[in-house]
Amino acid sequence: MKNHDLNFLELVESSLQKIGECDVHQVKAMQEESKDFYLVDVREDREWVDGHISGSIHLGKGIIERDIGKVIDDKSKLIVLYCQGGFRSALAGENIQKMGYTNILSMSGGFGDWINNNYSIDKPQ
Repeated sequence: MKNHDLNFLELVESSLQKIGECDVHQVKAMQEESKDFYLVDVREDREWVDGHISGSIHLGKGIIERDIGKVIDDKSKLIVLYCQGGFRSALAGENIQKMGYTNILSMSGGFGDWINNNYSIDKPQ
């Protein structure tokens, strides 16, 4: 949370009160249990190509509202969003909630925590 503007952090907190949060361990457990959910990476294209969580789909924060309906048509299915640290995913989650998606979580700690826990990632060749 260091180096983030206070207004930005307040905005993120407000979003998290609306959508909810889970941590990397919960997401890893859901994958291992083959839970039926969408894992969506909202980071920038350049971040995605440097590596992403296995099984995730990429809908960057800049285009998620425009393109999510083409990828996820069931608005009640669980969607877990992640970014690098858990901030952008919260903001994106609130926006897609406004679009009618009802079961959204932001992954706290984001991709950074995923890496810090030595969980596997995919890296395009």
